[in-house]
Amino acid sequence: MSLKAFLKGKKVHFIGIGGISMSALAKYLKSEGYAVGGSDIAVNEEISLLEEAGIPVRIGHDPSAVAGADAVVYTDAVPADDPELAEARERGIPCYSRMQLLAAVAEGFTSVIAVAGSHGKTSATAMCAHILLQSGARFTAHIGGRDALLDNFYASGKEFFVTEACEYRKNLLAFERVTAAVWLNCDKDHMECYRDFDELRDTFLRFAARAARSFVNADDANIRPPENALTFGVSTQNCDYRAVSLRESGERYAFTVLERGEKLCRIRLRVPGAFHVYNALAATAVMRGFGVDIKSIVRGIASFTGVRRRFEKIGKYGGAEFFCDYAHHPAEIAKVLELARRRGSGRLFVVFQPHTYSRTRFLMDDFVKVLSGVENLIIFKTYAAREPFDRAGSAYALHERTGNSLYAESVRELEAYMKKSVRGGDTVLFLGAGDIYYHARRLLQKLGGRPVPGRKGRGGQNSTGSPLDVKE
Repeated sequence: MSLKAFLKGKKVHFIGIGGISMSALAKYLKSEGYAVGGSDIAVNEEISLLEEAGIPVRIGHDPSAVAGADAVVYTDAVPADDPELAEARERGIPCYSRMQLLAAVAEGFTSVIAVAGSHGKTSATAMCAHILLQSGARFTAHIGGRDALLDNFYASGKEFFVTEACEYRKNLLAFERVTAAVWLNCDKDHMECYRDFDELRDTFLRFAARAARSFVNADDANIRPPENALTFGVSTQNCDYRAVSLRESGERYAFTVLERGEKLCRIRLRVPGAFHVYNALAATAVMRGFGVDIKSIVRGIASFTGVRRRFEKIGKYGGAEFFCDYAHHPAEIAKVLELARRRGSGRLFVVFQPHTYSRTRFLMDDFVKVLSGVENLIIFKTYAAREPFDRAGSAYALHERTGNSLYAESVRELEAYMKKSVRGGDTVLFLGAGDIYYHARRLLQKLGGRPVPGRKGRGGQNSTGSPLDVKE
């Protein structure tokens, strides 16, 4: 369904507008001439940027906020009994989920690139956008994080739409037409939405199989490529796009891409972490599928310097370096811990904030396994997002199970611990997809440390972004 058929009027109200995906959609509608406003429960950096861009935001959920709206868009984090949502439905105002709007937006583009997977969606999506920028294509990017150059929204035209496709509540199946579907990996996550892992895997498969062409990770044992797939990998020899001759310097990798066995190009990453090899391979494969030239691919990936909260250095205190990472799944935590240990020579301190009670409960054993080897571990109170309290899946329950951690509920507790414990040469790593990023920056300020200024990309039409995604 086209956007004009989807939204019958021009005034749209967003409930939960401060989330990373919601804010990007709000910016897109504004760029298309819609009168956009919204609400959220608290001020964050993104809300300030939205207001600077001329999008008014109310703090708090007031039923009167929907008065005069032609349509209401709500994030998955909004409960069914939200007063604004309830009022809109009482008034007969059409109400749409974030994913319904995203799918309608995608229909307005010639080609749709949708990136799915349990991990790495944001980085791979941003890499695709960087390549398109270098190629001179007219495109729009909807990125689930704040890219250092493009932020979370960039718009220069409607030839391509590149976006993430999230598996939460099977949202990725809402896309009616996908030209290129990327399936990066498959792991247990959002299990509260699925009967079992087989159903989750089958949902990814249905998404990939419905696309005109899919690009899937041949090295992932949980992925069964559909018939329309081209494959990428490192260890699988007969895949369509393979990385060989890997070299590492400072945890940044360079590698040669083979295209069906023939040398294509040499890629050099400017972001640390071996996992980015797969993201870059996926972006390369997709762009080759659209006939993008090799120089644009190489330059595009080289121009990608990272997304906020992906092993982002936020500052120093007492000679110790402070980093933040969005890792909130055991597999992601394992990778970023390995990266931190390889990069640092001193002691490693980890502050982990669990994201949702359900994820912690479903994956408790995996969290305990990956965190039990951390010597200086603090479990911070859970970021509940959309969920009510659940003792069995709480941060405190995880603290009790690890047996080697401290538990904290406030920045004041973290401040006292860091003053007493951290010294020069140490690495302090804050992990989680909730508000731990803001707590970490506030902590650094309280300690009197030296912060690294927040990055703002140049972006497209009013293109700015937020590191906090309340959707998950």
